Amino acid sequence: MKIKDIPSIDKALKKEFKNHPAPIIELIEAQTKDPFKVLVGTILSARTKDACTAGAVRRLFASGGGTPEGLESLPVEEIERLIYPVGFFRAKARHLKALPRVLREKFDGVLPNTVEKLCLLPGVGRKTANLTVAVGFNLPAICVDVHVHRICNWLKLIKTKTPLESEMALRKILPVKYWKTWNSHLVSFGQTRCNPVRPKCVGCPIAEFCESPKKRA
Repeated sequence: MKIKDIPSIDKALKKEFKNHPAPIIELIEAQTKDPFKVLVGTILSARTKDACTAGAVRRLFASGGGTPEGLESLPVEEIERLIYPVGFFRAKARHLKALPRVLREKFDGVLPNTVEKLCLLPGVGRKTANLTVAVGFNLPAICVDVHVHRICNWLKLIKTKTPLESEMALRKILPVKYWKTWNSHLVSFGQTRCNPVRPKCVGCPIAEFCESPKKRA
């Protein structure tokens, strides 16, 4: 594909996205309109399926963990119990326990809305920070996970080796108006159709643009 094909691909992905449930982080945003809850949910979602994340988020928020004050009041062992069995639940519990203190010390308790500043918080990398900026604050940001990285390379839109390289490459070529939704559309597409092992290529709405080595007739 070429850069000029981006609008056509985005249109097809948007149509496909409407046929599947929204990722858990979008649901959190829609239900709460709270950037802090989006951040907490995004931390929990790393390497964890949406159904598992949804349960952990529901239990944590019901116990007061949806605010910095409530989260700080919970013992780390209680956070572990509430978020289990999300991936790396012990490490995530430690990060969440430390989050309110670091937020207070570095930013006077106000959640920042830039990727660079969010990355100074415990448990927050660029993927989490970008998603929080895009979904929580409704600001332009390009969140790149394994699905975005893989599919954009399969499309030959970019040629990169890591998600970080992909983020930087996409920042240069992807029109800003697509930044906030590119991740949601591609993650949903990667989970439901374009999986890494056996992609469902028959009937794929963007098959004409794809140059994947796994492409099937």
